[in-house]
Amino acid sequence: MENASVSELAPAVLASFRHSFRSYKSLADRALAQLADAEWLFVPAPESNSAAVIVQHMIGNLRSRFTDFLSSDGEKPDRQRDREFEEPAAAAAIPSLKQEWEAAWHILFNLLDELQPTDLLRTVTIRQEPHSVLSALQRQVAHYAYHAGQLVQLAKIIRAGEFVSLSIPRGQSEAFNRQLAATKP
Repeated sequence: MENASVSELAPAVLASFRHSFRSYKSLADRALAQLADAEWLFVPAPESNSAAVIVQHMIGNLRSRFTDFLSSDGEKPDRQRDREFEEPAAAAAIPSLKQEWEAAWHILFNLLDELQPTDLLRTVTIRQEPHSVLSALQRQVAHYAYHAGQLVQLAKIIRAGEFVSLSIPRGQSEAFNRQLAATKP
C-alpha cells in the first residue's frame, strides 16, 4: 500500500472498519457461544457486569449510534442507557437478547455497506458534540473491542478449564508459528 494514492486511502479505511467491527463481533459471539443462557447472568464481583448486561449495553449503543447515523445525534432521545445496566430477571430473557444483538449489529453492518469514502470527513454528532465520521467510527471500534474483551474474560472465568481458546492457546505459539511458516511458499 506504500504507493497507494490518497484516493485509495478512504476505501481502505472503510474496509478496515468493516473488518474490525466484524472481527470484534465474531470474538464476542465465539465467547458467548461457550455460555449456557443462565451463565449470561453470572456477575463475577460486586459492581461488575454480567455478559447479559454487557450485551444489553452494546445493543443500546449500536442502535443509538448507528440508526440515522449521518442525520441525527448518536445519542437518541429514546435511549435509556441506565436501564442497559440492569440485570435481566431470568435466563428466559436471553434468547430475546440474542435476537436483539443480531438486529443491532445488522444496523451497523448495513450502514458500513452504505457509507461512501467521501462520508469519512462528514460531521456527525454524539451527545451534541461534533465528530468526523472517521473519528466516530474509530471511537466505536475501540468501545466494542473493550466490551468484546470483557465478554471473553467472563467466558474464561465461567468455563475455566473447559474454555475453548479463541486465538493461539497458551504454550502453543511456537507450534503455531512453525505451522504458519510451513504453509508459506
